[in-house]
Amino acid sequence: MQSEPILLEGSAEPFPLDRRQFLVTKLAAGFALAAQPVAASTITTDTAGLTAGEVRIPAPDGEIPGYRAMPASGREFPVVLVIQEIFGVHEHIKDICRRFAKLGHLAVAPELYARQGDVSQIPNMRDVIAQVVSKVPDAQVLADLDAAAAWAKRNGGHSSKLAVTGFCWGGRITWLYAAHNPQVKAAAAWYGRLVGSPSEMNPRHPIDVVADLKAPVLGLYGGKDRGIPLETVEQMRAALRAAGKPSEIKVFPDAEHGFHADYRPSYHETAAREAWQQLLAWFQKHGAA
Repeated sequence: MQSEPILLEGSAEPFPLDRRQFLVTKLAAGFALAAQPVAASTITTDTAGLTAGEVRIPAPDGEIPGYRAMPASGREFPVVLVIQEIFGVHEHIKDICRRFAKLGHLAVAPELYARQGDVSQIPNMRDVIAQVVSKVPDAQVLADLDAAAAWAKRNGGHSSKLAVTGFCWGGRITWLYAAHNPQVKAAAAWYGRLVGSPSEMNPRHPIDVVADLKAPVLGLYGGKDRGIPLETVEQMRAALRAAGKPSEIKVFPDAEHGFHADYRPSYHETAAREAWQQLLAWFQKHGAA
């Protein structure tokens, strides 16, 4: 199949997207198998007063399924792009969208693995990464987030109030997107990897795009995160200072990786609540709320 070059928003470089069958056309129900069992601490946000559910988001090469939540009445809502964890757009990510909607936002979470496969029924993390996540190129993800932002603005979102937040896998992408899209007003990255070796799928990492950041990013990290060494957090802080960027990184000393994921054993209620409030204040401060 011939590839067609697609121009990414905020970029002069075309990205070739294959026009092919999407492997994910509908979002999974419930929680991803690899993320179970679900903890008793799981938060469930109702849909009272909201318009919430699955939507179809036009992309240059097809349609992406996504989850959208917003107030049931009104218009011109601040937009928040919610970037999935490594487990895709499962119930926890949908709930985060509803939490934002309860606060007056239009929150949308596009399924960013739509072309590569459904991770919701894969029972272990190793296969989630090998079978799907390792095949997802950053350029494709950034293009799909552009498509989601454009869709939101056409469907009740404010034309100039755009924020982005992401968790784990999506935390890394949040940094990249803040360097990619000049329309982003503010971003909050939850425990996303900061450094790494370049590859075909992941040519740059957050540490590599500091000079290109177009929006202030609030990094939210756990002091006991065994997957993201504090040395890399300090390395990122130093890079931000050297570049004169108005971004900040907050470290919660007693929190592990995934401390906001209330459905998992890693959940740290105190850190999660404090970080959430800091995120909301950050969005407000920088004109994204």
